Amino acid sequence: MLCKWENLQNQQCSKYLFSPLNSLIRMHLLLSSDFRRKLKYFFMNPCEKYRARGRKPWKLMLQILKIAIITFQLVSFGLSNQMMVTFKDENLMVFKHLFLKEYQDQRVDRYAVYTKTDVYDHIYYIIRRNLTVGNHGYETMQGGYIPLILCQEFYRNSNISPGNDTFNIDPHVDKECISIYPLEPLDDNSLSKDVNLSLDFKRLLSVNIYLTLKAINLQTVRHHVFPDCYDFTITIEFDNRACSGRIKINLENDVGINECKDWNVAGTFMKNNQLLLIDSMVIIACFMSLILCIRSVCSGTQLQLHYTAFFHTYYGKTVSWSERWEFVNGWYILIIVSDTLTIAGSALKIGIQTKDLTNYDVCSILLGASTILVWVGVIRYLGFFQKYNILILTLRAAFPNVIRFSCCAGLIYLGYCFCGWIVLGPYHEKFRTLDKVTECLFSLIIGDDSYSTFKKMREKNYMVWLFSRLYLYSFISLFSYMLLSLFIAFITDTYETIKVSFALQLKVWLKNSHSQVFH
Repeated sequence: MLCKWENLQNQQCSKYLFSPLNSLIRMHLLLSSDFRRKLKYFFMNPCEKYRARGRKPWKLMLQILKIAIITFQLVSFGLSNQMMVTFKDENLMVFKHLFLKEYQDQRVDRYAVYTKTDVYDHIYYIIRRNLTVGNHGYETMQGGYIPLILCQEFYRNSNISPGNDTFNIDPHVDKECISIYPLEPLDDNSLSKDVNLSLDFKRLLSVNIYLTLKAINLQTVRHHVFPDCYDFTITIEFDNRACSGRIKINLENDVGINECKDWNVAGTFMKNNQLLLIDSMVIIACFMSLILCIRSVCSGTQLQLHYTAFFHTYYGKTVSWSERWEFVNGWYILIIVSDTLTIAGSALKIGIQTKDLTNYDVCSILLGASTILVWVGVIRYLGFFQKYNILILTLRAAFPNVIRFSCCAGLIYLGYCFCGWIVLGPYHEKFRTLDKVTECLFSLIIGDDSYSTFKKMREKNYMVWLFSRLYLYSFISLFSYMLLSLFIAFITDTYETIKVSFALQLKVWLKNSHSQVFH
């Protein structure tokens, strides 16, 4: 006799099912029904869970709150960071005009000297400079100024005779340094006597001048933020390593940000306390979100183990890894990573605001990356709506094919990069280094700067010029027209497949609804 669980009201079926011989069948039906409900509830979205059991979507509400306060936190930090970057960039420009003789706003790699007299003139010009603007000061220690350091690097021994095509050189590099106090009254006539500087240009590799200046970023006062004190460690390099007769001059600026030792600002400053309160709220919200998401991931892992054991025990089947991964919610993993980055970035931001830390770059990377992940996570909630869900499923289904396609296209791309670097590098500035080649070729894929890339190719060697034309035409044709079109075709084909599948499901649902109404 065959009985279904729905026919338990039938006395004969009830007697059959609840007999001792069929207790295992009854237990199996109970377990199957209970486990089916668990699975169905686990894969519901927050809205469906609320309609099923009245469970409030706490994680959803927390994510919405978190997005709002994290965005506000990022905007406030971005404005503060913008003032800091502006102050650093403007000071770098000031130092170039202050210490580099006859400097004009131009590319740094074009600023160079070509004679021995010019080298000495530029070095003495740096030593003679006085800070007349009043916004900077030399670093002091124990009541005295820290001296300017001038170092030269040169070969230990060198005897070069270009006219006779002979040379004798010891490649070991020596370094000598002298200290010069920048505020000593040195005039133009006695400067060369007071500074014992002698350069052997046949052995010279570089001359480096090191000095430290201090400044205070007062523009933050207008925004009710306490000013920072800056240490500018300036390095001016005369680079002769190429030994080509062209000595390039480069000024680099390493910035250190410290809390001012003695300060007094009229009025009360409440903005720092408000920002600290916002940062604390972000840390608390992210920590709560982190705990909830970890709990959900652990629940999914336990259910997956239960699901695997259930099928193995009652059906003798082994669950595939693809089915097991369905229990691991990738959105929760994304939120966990985002919350971790946000907590770390917010802690660094608190340290920066209290002047205990100065890691602006690390803090920017952490907060920026976490904000990207937070806003990407919003896509999960758009998936609750069918029209948006089609787009999300398209990206998810097309992702494996896109990755495989990108790997194959990447191999071709690397081949073109190495070829362009070796062949065209000596003749084209955009192919001079490997990183420039990758940037140039990527710009060509999106159609940017194509004409100038063709135009700037020198025609000194006809064979290389002809090769460059074949190289560029083949690359643009292959990547811009063929591979890019194929890439778009992958996504378009996946979208059409999912769209047809949704249409069939909708047709079946309407048919079933129609039959239920009329029957």
